Amino acid sequence: MTNSKAVTGTDVARLAGVSKSAVSRAYNGGYVAPDVRVRIMEAARKLRFRPSPAARALSTRRSRLIGLAITALDNQFYPEMVDRLSERLAASGFRMVLFTTRGQADLEPMLDELLGYHLDGVILASTSFATRVASECRDAGIPVMMLVNVDPTGQIPGVTADNRLGAEAIAAHFMTCGYRTMAVINGLQESSASNERTRHFCNSLADHGLPLPHIISGEYSFAGTAEATRRLMALPGRPDAIFCTTDMMAIACLQTLGEYGVVPGRDIGVAGFDDAPIAQWPVFSLTTYAAPLTLMLETCVSNLIQAMSGNAPAAGTISLPGELRVRGSTRAPLV
Repeated sequence: MTNSKAVTGTDVARLAGVSKSAVSRAYNGGYVAPDVRVRIMEAARKLRFRPSPAARALSTRRSRLIGLAITALDNQFYPEMVDRLSERLAASGFRMVLFTTRGQADLEPMLDELLGYHLDGVILASTSFATRVASECRDAGIPVMMLVNVDPTGQIPGVTADNRLGAEAIAAHFMTCGYRTMAVINGLQESSASNERTRHFCNSLADHGLPLPHIISGEYSFAGTAEATRRLMALPGRPDAIFCTTDMMAIACLQTLGEYGVVPGRDIGVAGFDDAPIAQWPVFSLTTYAAPLTLMLETCVSNLIQAMSGNAPAAGTISLPGELRVRGSTRAPLV
């Protein structure tokens, strides 16, 4: 059956022999008797009815859209996170709107875009002004969760891997392997995750009486990490182990070390953080601290849905423990 004009809920209600409000309840999560729901869906199928998301948002005051803001997708940890987060939200009846900030310095365009979509909630995994954006969204009445990069003050609720446990595990592994001259390649200054990993790695070395590592920024980019690696290799007492605060930077470091004829795992140790899928490839075989991604996403989404229902979770950060994955980019521990 075809019509020259768009099919409406009223048309479906007339064919199904029910009220228009029953059609609305069937599509918006309200109660409808099972036999009535069958009639409504059969009528909608015959009429090829597709409810308008905009009209549904007006009637329910809910868009069923969740915004996710991240810096970029070139870090191989994030495409997997985005894919799995989209699946988890879809299972709860939501769709994800992706915003990539790419380190932009101007806050206003991102805020205008986020607020312009009438989002039901926002997840912020971006390093660019994430705490400020979260505060603005919260002031606008939009529930917010921070993911991976969290609010250092603890005022905005967030979920992250336990950066302290991860950094300490890598430091302990380096020490058991006999490495003594270490370095850190970290990310952007505004990244809470990178800052925490760097700080706890340094503290762990100091607690064991080892000198503080040489710290240099890789700026979360391949080119920046390659340059940082070259600068470390040019030092008079170049490091025998390098901790990169993300796997993406660790992969760039491994690639660059090939220019110097050194073999990771034999001549120098390299470790990352996240356990992105590429870290497991045999060509890299990267030792890393695996973030508990499944639990992080489940906790983040559950708390956001709770907040959207009017039961805001307590402020503060939930830090979830991961697991050290030892591979070929570091040598075997000394006996």
